[in-house]
Amino acid sequence: MKKSKNAHSGKMLWGPRHPAPLAGTLLDAAHTAARLPYPLLVSQLVLLLSDASVQVPPRLVQPLAGGGCLFVMPALDAHTAITKLITFTPANAARGRATIQGDVLVFDVASGQRQLILDGPTVTARRTAAVSLLAAQRLAPNTRGPLLIVGAGVQGKAHLEAFADNLAIKEVLIASRSAASAQALAAHAQTRGLRARVVTNADAALTECPLVVTCTPASGVVLSAQPRSDAFIAAVGAFTPQMLELGPELCRYMAAQGTVVVDTADAAHEAGDLLQAGLDVARFASLADLIRADSFAVKGPVLFKSCGWAGWDLAAARTALAWSS
Repeated sequence: MKKSKNAHSGKMLWGPRHPAPLAGTLLDAAHTAARLPYPLLVSQLVLLLSDASVQVPPRLVQPLAGGGCLFVMPALDAHTAITKLITFTPANAARGRATIQGDVLVFDVASGQRQLILDGPTVTARRTAAVSLLAAQRLAPNTRGPLLIVGAGVQGKAHLEAFADNLAIKEVLIASRSAASAQALAAHAQTRGLRARVVTNADAALTECPLVVTCTPASGVVLSAQPRSDAFIAAVGAFTPQMLELGPELCRYMAAQGTVVVDTADAAHEAGDLLQAGLDVARFASLADLIRADSFAVKGPVLFKSCGWAGWDLAAARTALAWSS
């Protein structure tokens, strides 16, 4: 069995093709990603939403000096308990540093033994993209694309990969405040066999893109135009009442003329885009409602608002454990 040493930490890491004995295994970003393939992760999301043993206490968000936050996010089911400990430091984006840092600790409920330590930013990126992918698979009127990605950071790349590998898209348009980041993501898309181009006006691109993902730092409106009638918009950047990516008129239009679905009921006090548009977020169906329903009616364009939830991290932990078993 192969193992490799992390040059920064000196800790032993096990390669993605050679899973280690589970007790306390530390996985870096690449090894964490290898254990979270999108089809398996999406399947675990569906299973988790149907699992009555799942418990997700409210997450603790502790403000830090300098504008960052410490997130403590526990979740558990009958067999597995996790806590995600991450910092979110928006100012790092301008410094070329990761905005999200930390780990996901995974424990066996019966023995209390620590089983895995997963790379927190990788789990966050992949589970968020997987949630958007699940929503698109169930709700999008048109999954052929082109796909518009607004925001060319970590989440932009994760959503590009998730949608490119699991939907029928052939073309992607990328809008970003950073021309260099947009060009880099376009080049990455081309390596995956997609046609890709950078656009400077995301609103104008809505006319040709039925699939849209907004994944920016959510410091201001990046999308405000009326979408196509067959549009699916996944808005993932804003996760506090103060944050937003979508213009209020766009949100109100989607609520009145289309279908709005949120990732969890917690969006009622977290979905800044919808809250700042004056909408009663509690009236919108959640992804759990969608999964558990015998049928779910979709009318007009679809807005899927994702705020994040420790349950998604639990699903990622379950995926990693299943991969390794």
